[in-house]
Amino acid sequence: MTADARVREVGDIRTAHLFDLVVDLNPRLPIGSGPFGRRVLFGAAGGTFCGPKLHGEVVPGGGDWALFAPDGTMALDVRLTLRTHDGALLHMTYGGRWVTPPALREAMADPAERYRIDPAGYYFRTNPLFETGAEQYAWLNGIVCVGSGYLVEGGIAYKICEVL
Repeated sequence: MTADARVREVGDIRTAHLFDLVVDLNPRLPIGSGPFGRRVLFGAAGGTFCGPKLHGEVVPGGGDWALFAPDGTMALDVRLTLRTHDGALLHMTYGGRWVTPPALREAMADPAERYRIDPAGYYFRTNPLFETGAEQYAWLNGIVCVGSGYLVEGGIAYKICEVL
């Protein structure tokens, strides 16, 4: 097949570290199996974020309205509020996918051991977007990010990068 003549070279996708995010989680709330899969709410109890341009805390009350497919793949539907060190509020949303190979599923089900599993063994990627009315952080309204997630004791963590 011949490439479409309208296709142009636009350069490789580059990223820059925005911040590391740790979200402390409340006990899960199993909503149950429905027409699209098994829904579980992982509520945010707090947390922190820290990067070269901004840092602060996760405001309790957001969460992930996760949907588990029959094959174990988790589709994320996350909404969080972040408060920067200088008091600005940021609305952060992201979807994503968490795919755990069958060989790791039993270990991931063990609350005492799951955070010790090497994140290289599973696929956990997100696509964060931001909204804010804070003038000093308005630049966040116009960027797209990607994130790599992993489990930590008591919650979940992400390395978030801005797509340049």
